[in-house]
Amino acid sequence: MEQIGIDRLAGIIAFARAASLGSYTAAARALSVSPSAISKSVQRLEDRLGVKLFTRTTRSLTLTPEGRDLHDRALRLLSAAEEIEQVALATQAEPAGVIKVTAALPVGLHLIAPHLPIFRARYPKVSVDLRLSDTFTDLVEEGVDIAVRTGPLADSRFISRILSFNRTCLFASPAYLERRGVPRHPDDLAAHDCVNVRFKSSGQPLRWHFEIGGRATEIEPNASITVDNSDAVMAVIASGGGIGVSPTFVAAPLVRQKIVVPILQEFMTETKDIVALWPESRRSNPTVRAFVQFLTEICPNPAPWHRDVFPDQV
Repeated sequence: MEQIGIDRLAGIIAFARAASLGSYTAAARALSVSPSAISKSVQRLEDRLGVKLFTRTTRSLTLTPEGRDLHDRALRLLSAAEEIEQVALATQAEPAGVIKVTAALPVGLHLIAPHLPIFRARYPKVSVDLRLSDTFTDLVEEGVDIAVRTGPLADSRFISRILSFNRTCLFASPAYLERRGVPRHPDDLAAHDCVNVRFKSSGQPLRWHFEIGGRATEIEPNASITVDNSDAVMAVIASGGGIGVSPTFVAAPLVRQKIVVPILQEFMTETKDIVALWPESRRSNPTVRAFVQFLTEICPNPAPWHRDVFPDQV
């Protein structure tokens, strides 16, 4: 049997990632190479095999029938290679190498990133590749070791651990409330400037959840300012731009500094779990085990940041 060369194997990997992620750009980002390198690798693979693997348009890649068949086989090959790598890593006596972590943007920015120097001081042989996105990443397809997300994320392919829980509340600056008054009931929000976030994945605005008279209800505020990033919501609020929803772990430092204040706490009851997920293949990986333990330390339950916003409920 003819031995497979490095260049041919690179073409298979590039093809598999592009097929799974739907574009050369996304595949390039996952593999830390340029989109042109992915395109050339796939082109060489097609030339070598004598078949077209993709139907290309300016906006998308679509697998041909031959491409679909090869994609299934390529994924099995990559899965076997992944298993070999994880078996080797499991024999290490201490955490080492690169760990790829994906997290929802606010969680990664406010809870994980500030503590990474502590993790690196503890495990100097480990390099952390942290990727922040509000869209769900397929850990297996993109070769990610751990994902940290909020909300119900049941998936039998992954091991999961609940780290803490995420609570949200309404906030405004003292200057805004002095100027416009403090709302006492969710119905009062109709007379206020509201700041809301639009989800990039769906284009839909966030609906605000309340419990009124023992019944759960939700509203879509008539926002005077809409942004597509939750940190931008807090930036507008802190500048006196209106009332908006934010996670308590984002708002707590600003509450302590009296830059913003929580309002309508008695009506805010929604909670979501902050969850760590990792593939079954990473179960014995010492670096993954160390990072999961690190996450349990920086995301304790109950979380101290809730006390600043809900002091009577923690």
